[in-house]
Amino acid sequence: MIEDLARVIAAHTAGFWTDTEVPRLGLVSADERPGAIDMLYTPMICFVGSGSKRTAAGDRNWQVDSGHMFLASLEMPITATFERMPYRSAVLQLDQQVLADLLLELGAAAGRESTDPGGMTTARMSPELIGAVVRWVGLLDTPEDIPALAGRIEGEILYRLLGSPLGPVLRQFALAESHVTQVRGAARWIHQHFAEPLSVEAIAAVAHMSTATLHRHFKSATGMSPLQFQKSLRLQEARRLLVAGDATAALVGEKVGYASATQFTREYRRAYGAPPAQDALRLRTLLKLLNA
Repeated sequence: MIEDLARVIAAHTAGFWTDTEVPRLGLVSADERPGAIDMLYTPMICFVGSGSKRTAAGDRNWQVDSGHMFLASLEMPITATFERMPYRSAVLQLDQQVLADLLLELGAAAGRESTDPGGMTTARMSPELIGAVVRWVGLLDTPEDIPALAGRIEGEILYRLLGSPLGPVLRQFALAESHVTQVRGAARWIHQHFAEPLSVEAIAAVAHMSTATLHRHFKSATGMSPLQFQKSLRLQEARRLLVAGDATAALVGEKVGYASATQFTREYRRAYGAPPAQDALRLRTLLKLLNA
């Protein structure tokens, strides 16, 4: 059955990432290992049909293999490494309101919530869940069915997810007053203000937590402290700007919030193994080879 998921994903991909006509469905396909990729995860669930991927954030990492799924419940800067190819996955972009409406409909049957914010976690997919995801992606074969059936199949997928090991974190994701929601709000606020000087006290106020509680739950969810999270966002954006343009490292460092060019270069080298200009040149050369 997992082979069916890999097959239907491959049939509808056009490049590494493909947006689709099915609401909240994206597809990922790679036949050759692209190397480590920095990206910003948004709340989503990744259903892997073939291959293997390792995701690293801070001092934590998660591996997801064929037949497994991966949940990211908040915006998070990560590094993804594809370890076994070909890689095929279907991605469900989570909608808090859709999930909350389903929980309201299920009532007591929805189960109890977890006290662990668990920003990312993995689990094996059940045969029933795989079948539902195959039918969901398969709607791309009959686009005229998408308006009538996509929402219903997504509801079935979410229902089965609530009964899976991912269920406790999904319930917290949907609740307005939960640790997942508070950490997600803090992470989103840091993302919006990452180039500004930030204090843990200000971030804790946004999350409506004490600084100690924020640090504990944020670290549990992301593998990083709030200020490490901010630094990771700064460095990812700096890397993107350096690869995309011709600005100097000093100007880019200033744009992402560094007051000291020396500190920026030191932290960039520590994160990526080379000074900014050298790393950007290497990445641009690699992108030319991949697109040749």
